[in-house]
Amino acid sequence: MARTHGDVKLASPEELAAALGRGEVVILVDHIDRENEGDFVLAADRATPERIAFMLSRANGGLLFLALDGRRCDELNLHPMVQDNTEVNLTPFTVSVDAREGIHTGVSVADRLRTVEVILHPASRPEDLARPGHLFPIRASERGVLDRAGHTEGAVDLCRIGGLYPAALGCEILRPTGETAGLAEFAALSEAHGLLVGSVDDIVALRRGSHLAE
Repeated sequence: MARTHGDVKLASPEELAAALGRGEVVILVDHIDRENEGDFVLAADRATPERIAFMLSRANGGLLFLALDGRRCDELNLHPMVQDNTEVNLTPFTVSVDAREGIHTGVSVADRLRTVEVILHPASRPEDLARPGHLFPIRASERGVLDRAGHTEGAVDLCRIGGLYPAALGCEILRPTGETAGLAEFAALSEAHGLLVGSVDDIVALRRGSHLAE
């Protein structure tokens, strides 16, 4: 059931997962006491150049990343970007990557989508990725939002709830002036583009009472 937070109508995790399954972009907001940020989220196995370009153009320069299941990170030898993580939220970035074949420089939308496709393909091996690159994977905690209530875990958990591949493209949303966007901007984006907005807190609540908590 949807609820409201300030001026923003929040969709349920199930509604968000269904939207991701249809290939839609959604906005995921974390806790006000954490980053208090919103990210565009798109299921990685539903990504298209047009949808990635939409996120990048409306995010006003926010970082595009790939939230990825930890087991896939291990299979592809996607090691931590640094051994001593001193970032305030301990965001577990891995080394950045490009597809080794089928791209130009790696930075275009088409090239980054190609890199995502290589990561998701079951036959891909570590040697199919060049390091460093222009796509920034982030390793999701093993128990998702139950371990770490961040956008990364929230996005991957939504994909699991929807029966999708456990990986999602995300992009931090900024204001046109460069500051972090807030609830007013998320409400405006939702109204202008028909995007669902949801909360990591609601995913945590669902997980605590579901089979995914096992």
